[in-house]
Amino acid sequence: MGAYLLLLALVAGALAAEPTVFFKDQFDDGSSWEDRWVASTAKGSEAGKLKLTAGKFYGDADKDQGLQTSTDARFYHYTAKFDEFSNEGKSLVLQFSVKHEQSIDCGGGYIKLFPSGVDQKKMNGDSEYYVMFGPDICGPATKKVHVIFNYKGKNLLIKKEIRCKDDEFTHLYTLILNPDNTYEVLIDNERAEGGSLEEDWDFLPAKKINDPAAKKPEDWDDRKKIDDPEDSKPEGYDKPEHIPDPDAEKPEDWDDEVDGEWEPPMIDNPDFKGEWKPRQIDNPAYKGEWVHPQIDNPDYSADDNLYLYKDIGAVGFDLWQVKAGTIFDNILVTDDAKHAKEFGKGHLDETVAAEKKMKDAQDEKEKKEREAEEAKKKAEEDTKEGEEEEEEEADEETADAEADEDAEEDSDSPAAKEEL
Repeated sequence: MGAYLLLLALVAGALAAEPTVFFKDQFDDGSSWEDRWVASTAKGSEAGKLKLTAGKFYGDADKDQGLQTSTDARFYHYTAKFDEFSNEGKSLVLQFSVKHEQSIDCGGGYIKLFPSGVDQKKMNGDSEYYVMFGPDICGPATKKVHVIFNYKGKNLLIKKEIRCKDDEFTHLYTLILNPDNTYEVLIDNERAEGGSLEEDWDFLPAKKINDPAAKKPEDWDDRKKIDDPEDSKPEGYDKPEHIPDPDAEKPEDWDDEVDGEWEPPMIDNPDFKGEWKPRQIDNPAYKGEWVHPQIDNPDYSADDNLYLYKDIGAVGFDLWQVKAGTIFDNILVTDDAKHAKEFGKGHLDETVAAEKKMKDAQDEKEKKEREAEEAKKKAEEDTKEGEEEEEEEADEETADAEADEDAEEDSDSPAAKEEL
């Protein structure tokens, strides 16, 4: 009986440890992705289309296919639904890969989790969402990872700065939301940030506030330094900074009635010593910086469910890209951070090194083609220059010959013979 109970407990533990995958899409089934993902029509002619491709460089032409933004300066609004669920009492893990192979200069690369009731055909930037997560790049100043949570109808931005990757290769972004109100952000399976939801977002009012009844005492002296009462201004410091020019003379044509009273122009005073300030000494009455007493904030109420979303039912993209070409792949929504890490590790190990190898080969090929084209262009320019020099030399020889002929004709003329 004991052995049977032990076996039962082991089986129950194994089942409990089994990760739940709510949504996964690696776009490895060809055009079938179009049956899962719905394009919004909210932006009309301003909407761009996603296309299935592995891009210009990859590890495997089929396995590494993802959804790519295809047209510059367009909005991309796509969602995919799944069976709704609640993350109550368990972790929520959102993970996906991003490849900015176009060397993006300005555009979003983030993903969103939506309530199950999202209207897919009308989804746009104003549609309600629960979580927004991923990289955002715009110029050299903005290269960050967004982590935005919706709480009681408000979208709250993280107060920390998380820098995103800005190269051309695939990178894996993972957000882990835990039931103890903590979080972790991973980039390429390495911790980039983490901590407390309450501390790193403005979910709740401050626990403590300044006591409105407390005021700094009137006799509280918080000046560290004061003027030395025994210091006095030396002689000569009462000279003005500017004086009338002693060499200036009133113009002869100056008419006081018409031009007003004449005043000489001002010049810098050579005797001016600057502004005098008394010597500073330690303030014997200094009491230190006054600290405003604090009290418990009556508006603060703890919330153990900051992490909780009860009706998660869709994942999607709400993007604007100035320069298109980003590829999204390996989308995973699960309750198991370990499973997500293993899932992502397999992709990173197989793909990134191969991407770089193919990209290096392409760059080398393009370099050789560019050098060959430049060499060809230079050879053509040298040939053209040589031909032009030969033409110039021929023209000069022709001109010299014609000049010699003219000289001979002139010497044979009757006038020339008469002179002789």
